[in-house]
Amino acid sequence: MRQSLSGVRILELGQIIAGTYASQLMSDMGAEVIKVEAPGGDLGRIPSVAPYRGVSGLFLTFNRNKESIVLDLKSTAGRRIFHDLVKVSDVVVDNFRPGVLERLQIDYPTLSAINPRIIQCSITGFGEAGAYSDLPALDLVIQAMSGHMAITGESGRPPVRIGIPLADVSGGIYSCKGILAALFDRERTGVGRRIEVSMFDTMLHLLGYTGTMWLTNGEVPQPPGSAHEYTVPWQAFAVSDGHIVVATRQEIFWRRLCDVLGDPVLAEDPRFADNPGRVAHRDALVPRLEALFKQRTVADWLQRLRAAEVPVAPVNNVDAAFAEPPVAERGMIVEVEHPDVGTVRLPGNPIKMSGETPRPSTPAPGLGQHTDAVLGRLLQLRQDEIAALREAGAIQ
Repeated sequence: MRQSLSGVRILELGQIIAGTYASQLMSDMGAEVIKVEAPGGDLGRIPSVAPYRGVSGLFLTFNRNKESIVLDLKSTAGRRIFHDLVKVSDVVVDNFRPGVLERLQIDYPTLSAINPRIIQCSITGFGEAGAYSDLPALDLVIQAMSGHMAITGESGRPPVRIGIPLADVSGGIYSCKGILAALFDRERTGVGRRIEVSMFDTMLHLLGYTGTMWLTNGEVPQPPGSAHEYTVPWQAFAVSDGHIVVATRQEIFWRRLCDVLGDPVLAEDPRFADNPGRVAHRDALVPRLEALFKQRTVADWLQRLRAAEVPVAPVNNVDAAFAEPPVAERGMIVEVEHPDVGTVRLPGNPIKMSGETPRPSTPAPGLGQHTDAVLGRLLQLRQDEIAALREAGAIQ
């Protein structure tokens, strides 16, 4: 079974999400990921975080397909082992606070002298230097400071956190992109690179055109709820037994929607004849639409609007989301057998490639589960040498 990243070896020094997600994405594409943990383990192992049968569901999610070894990088012997692993690896990923790599003597100048081909990627909150470099880089903090919370939720209501840890997740996604680019460039140059990704930067980038409109036009956006600033109707509507969303980006969709709604007065009203008019008269139009939508069920509206090719969808919670047909059709649920909790079902890999069979997932590893195997396989250490390192406290 050939996979796109087969043969790439990653040493992950990740904690919780930001430092673990990038390597988990690459492990789905065949990379060998060795999770290097301190004697206390990844903080993501704390079982009170998304608890599932005494284990952290967060850790189960972001650490599949990995091996775990425990090294005490504060010890000379543990650090020497890590340096030896760098010699036979391609990538090192971390999300330590600025200055930790230098104190542990595993910074890029040190590692690139050991292996010029090594790629080192660090995920920080606000960068390695600067006014905010030492601030705690919690997801909530980044969401708040990057402007996302201020534009999430309903107008006139308190700011709302995005429902997933988007700052942490975006740090992992952008780091994965940077690492893949560096791997590609290394094939041309033979030399690795240093990558540094700030979660604050990623969240600013994710603002997209909202950021552009502030930077170019001075527009400070307000929280629109489910509505759209520049298109009407484009939002959620309550129906008799739930909610649906309708999006009429092109005029043809508006005309089709009016036909399905069966309201000739609405269709003929000159205020609503085009999108600029509907945006200008949003306060008059939306209540009329709300009254019409409440007359039927979710299933009824989906059937009618999809038949007319009007963009429409139910507002699903995760139970209904994972029951939608594409989930099974595209293999978006994977199952692994975990030795402590039994069968674990996880979101699958969204990247599909021709000529590549999906990698069978392995469960998140136990703390230090693979220390002996990895040191024996990659460094050819004998059992007595491994035992001596363990006795000295350099490994677990």
